Amino acid sequence: MSAKYYAPKGGHPGQEQLLTDRAIFTEAYAVIPKGTMRDIVTSFLPFWDKTRLWVLARPLSGFAETFSQYIMEVAPGGGSDRPEGDPDAEGVLFVVEGRASLTVNGATYELTEGGYAFLPPSSEWTLHNTTDDMLRFHWIRKAYEEVPGLDHPELIIANEKDIAPTVMPETEGRWATTRFVDPTDLRHDMHVTIVTFEPGGVIPFLETHVMEHGLYVLEGKAAYRLNNDWVEVEAGDYMWLRAFCPQACYAGGPGKFRYLLYKDVNRHMPL
Repeated sequence: MSAKYYAPKGGHPGQEQLLTDRAIFTEAYAVIPKGTMRDIVTSFLPFWDKTRLWVLARPLSGFAETFSQYIMEVAPGGGSDRPEGDPDAEGVLFVVEGRASLTVNGATYELTEGGYAFLPPSSEWTLHNTTDDMLRFHWIRKAYEEVPGLDHPELIIANEKDIAPTVMPETEGRWATTRFVDPTDLRHDMHVTIVTFEPGGVIPFLETHVMEHGLYVLEGKAAYRLNNDWVEVEAGDYMWLRAFCPQACYAGGPGKFRYLLYKDVNRHMPL
């Protein structure tokens, strides 16, 4: 597979640019287009050197409830020996550009483009950019929900290029999902997958379900149905969908439409 993932570069638009853009924020969903990911909206984190980030989602009333999602940008020589300050947080890293040197519980791994890491809660880990090129990766965080009688899930290191996508039934191969975690492993309370639509592929009904979603478009473009609206999205755009927000999509081409998908799974509803 020769996928090329979109990653923001920042910068700032000129004064001649029109204000018109595709950003939408509603009670049911949000669309954060790639054009909004500029220098002026970056953030910084304690104990991260030569690093900035775009915050795509955070727990907030009327917005994401179960997770946070960042796009991290680490310059050469940057990184952190104290990346995560919350011992209850689990995390997923997905590299879209560059190479990361990740050390977890004393073992070191190299994550290249397409590289995936699941970090269980209380993991001892560090991450550094030891190359001469910029490193950009997604970092999805969730407070792990303990279940008596279930162990914590284990560390997973993988690359999506080495995983055969699972084709959705009765779709002639037009809709497939790359899974990094066994869906039957109930130790996991979140899944991060990659969804791929071939040109002409569709979600042919309005999905309406309990899972909250974060979708970052890695490649291509599509028309996406969110609640009552059709919106056009392309590589670099981000969508948040609250639980039960109806959704569907149509991938018109000319190339594949692919997105990184977060959802919360496998737990009772809090009462």
